[in-house]
Amino acid sequence: MTFGNIVHDPFLQSVLAASIHARQQCLQLIDLAESSAVAPSETLPFNTKFQLSAKQRQLNADLANLRQSSRESIFEVRATKQDTAEARQEVDRLHLQLQNLYYEERHLRGEISACESYDHQYQQLPLIPVEDFLEVEPQHADTDEKSLMFARINHELAERELLEQQRQELLKRKQVLTAENKKRKDDLASLDKDLETFIDAAKPIQTLFEKQY
Repeated sequence: MTFGNIVHDPFLQSVLAASIHARQQCLQLIDLAESSAVAPSETLPFNTKFQLSAKQRQLNADLANLRQSSRESIFEVRATKQDTAEARQEVDRLHLQLQNLYYEERHLRGEISACESYDHQYQQLPLIPVEDFLEVEPQHADTDEKSLMFARINHELAERELLEQQRQELLKRKQVLTAENKKRKDDLASLDKDLETFIDAAKPIQTLFEKQY
């Protein structure tokens, strides 16, 4: 398995490539030093010294670049971890929000089911049958069930208001007739009293006529 199968970030791949290149240069420098080794009393040829010096400078430059790239990669990894942590927090927040929505949906479905199965008071109203209502209000023949129920309730309300109005009128009429009857009773009672007074006053005259005739 190569590093390319594990690391997919282009910058990190370049860092890995630079480290591999620096390692190869180290190995080449070691090989060159070993192949050019001489006895302690001998001096290296100028050409060999020049090659070793050039490769060492190149290696130092590559190692400096590698250290810089390594630091940058560390910063990038930290930034990536931070972004990942923030993204995970956002995902967790959205997941929690989604769970809350599921709970709210379940609660609302329960409320809807309870409302649909609730024994509404209007269902107990003594409304006239639909057939009789449509005979009176034929314009509602093609109305949907909900609107038809509203129309029947409004019709029942209008009928009850009309009956209540008639009841109030009859009540007022009853009160008037009751007052008239009371007045007539009072008048008759007063008349009876006047008749009794008149009869009592006429008794001496009646006695006088009875004596004379």
